[in-house]
Amino acid sequence: MEVNIVVVIANYLPPAVRGRMKLWFIEPRPNVFVSGIKDSVANDVVDFLYEHCPVNSGLIVFQKINKPPGYKIRGIGDTQRSLTQISGMQLIMEKEGITE
Repeated sequence: MEVNIVVVIANYLPPAVRGRMKLWFIEPRPNVFVSGIKDSVANDVVDFLYEHCPVNSGLIVFQKINKPPGYKIRGIGDTQRSLTQISGMQLIMEKEGITE
């Protein structure tokens, strides 16, 4: 069985989606979810998020894959960070004016 690491970071999740996420994920910080799940379940979870999360959810989804560079990053809605590709590698850039 191939295990797939999935990390989801959200600005906001609807309560029903958040409750469903807790079936497969731990939530070490509010709106940060981490799980090691089978490939088929990981794909189903990501599809569920795309189907049930509004644009204001601002999700970034990190998913382990079995080809270089070893991960895939996807986003839903307006996040506090932007996704970019350099030489085929996905990277996350801080938007200007964002400080933590």
